[in-house]
Amino acid sequence: MVKKVYWLIPLGLILFLTFIIGCKEFGKVDQGRVVAYDKEKGLCTLIRDTSPDPKNPDYSYLPPIIYEIPKKPAEMGPEPKPGLRMKLDTQNRQIIIFDPSTQNFNTINYTLLDQKENVEKDNSLVFDKEKKKPIKFPVVDRDKKTITIYSKRQKFLVTVSLPEEYFKLPDYTWDAGDEVRIYYKQEGKALRFMNISQTDIYKK
Repeated sequence: MVKKVYWLIPLGLILFLTFIIGCKEFGKVDQGRVVAYDKEKGLCTLIRDTSPDPKNPDYSYLPPIIYEIPKKPAEMGPEPKPGLRMKLDTQNRQIIIFDPSTQNFNTINYTLLDQKENVEKDNSLVFDKEKKKPIKFPVVDRDKKTITIYSKRQKFLVTVSLPEEYFKLPDYTWDAGDEVRIYYKQEGKALRFMNISQTDIYKK
């Protein structure tokens, strides 16, 4: 009889814990590329990555998602750098950007001037070894009407020519925004904020 009592106690605890866990509300995870960041208002706007493969992201989800960043500094990673370049398509010679004025994507055809492949992030073409820091890209030359873009993820360094109208846009138009991962329970309110790009897990 004593043996039965000792058996029932842990079984009851297991059932109780199972019930508690089953009732607990778990959060969700979102991930995407940052196109706007307002530090004063504590708002981050991103284009969601709809691809299941992290090596081949697909930033095509609209409308953009806006999150309030975490209130606790401990839950907030490095502040994100915004950028509007969603895709550098070297095969079709196109750059896809997010246009804040239309809240939509814009596909721009470019004329290729130079392209180097398999450029690692420590290559002297993209890394200043004397200063021990990456060279800042994109490089926008409004006089020559050229833009040089480096994609760490694709390992491409390209210099392109665009119609004059596009040089009225800010430089960050041609930059890839940081990739971030957000944990949340309530829509639009981040409980945890991880800057994947600046922790170097993913490449841009």
